[in-house]
Amino acid sequence: MPVHYEPPATYNLDLEIFSISSLKQRASAQCRTHSLEHIECYLLIYITEGQCMHMVDFESIACAKGSLLVLRPGQIQRFDLSGNQQGWMLIFRPEFLQPVIPSASQSLSQQKTAAVLVTELEIFNHLEALSTHLTLNESEQQAVLESISRMSQDTQLNADAKTLHMLLRNQLHALLIRLSLIYANDNKMKISPPVSLKRFIGYRLAVERHFQRWHRVADYARHLGCSEKSLSRATHSIAGVSAKAFLSKRISLEAKRLLSHTGMPIANIALALGFDEATNFIKFFRREAGCRPGEFRQQHIGR
Repeated sequence: MPVHYEPPATYNLDLEIFSISSLKQRASAQCRTHSLEHIECYLLIYITEGQCMHMVDFESIACAKGSLLVLRPGQIQRFDLSGNQQGWMLIFRPEFLQPVIPSASQSLSQQKTAAVLVTELEIFNHLEALSTHLTLNESEQQAVLESISRMSQDTQLNADAKTLHMLLRNQLHALLIRLSLIYANDNKMKISPPVSLKRFIGYRLAVERHFQRWHRVADYARHLGCSEKSLSRATHSIAGVSAKAFLSKRISLEAKRLLSHTGMPIANIALALGFDEATNFIKFFRREAGCRPGEFRQQHIGR
């Protein structure tokens, strides 16, 4: 089931913040079953108490106090509302953060605007580079909770929507920068040379943009201006897998999303993912997922 950001009719902001307890009440009132959901917005889920299992892209994540999930448009998720977890959820559309870059012919004021947009684009890239699951220590938990609580209170301010949007966007920027610093201080990041980290982040973002057309690591190495070996070393040092395995996993994941949440024929999915022949796609998927595309669809469709 696709999940869009659809705020209440009386709520005119592009970012919504609500507690997990209110989400449980809403789900109970609507008698919804918690099947697989295909999200088309950003979700930040912060657990302040209790435990739960949250499924993201067909993998179960054990969450407890201090867990923060960063979910992006296109991902598959399943809420576990049977647990005793409490916390907060932030939901917003991609356009709330993603800037529109102005044209090449610019006045001085437009050039100043472009400088601001570059900064916003960097923040957007920070969001894209974050791990799906962050585990916060006590001081980080307090800082993040204060940020979210402040934002929640500010959504109730008696001010025009334009002013509130500006306030909330800047608060969200600050929160994302804080999370990127937390992510950068992860143990894997500490032991990785800065060049390797920068190269991997560039590779990860490039894969997100081009995986439907570029199936060779050589294409990404050329795009990033490095050798295939150095790219694979950087990917292995951060993600624990080779650059080729990282790319294959991303293509396989998109295939799983399309198989479980669309009725597209397998031949069309193969074409959409850049395979010339459906047979090549079937061989690839079977190698990556351990079953044929049709078998995977039967196992997950409607769940």
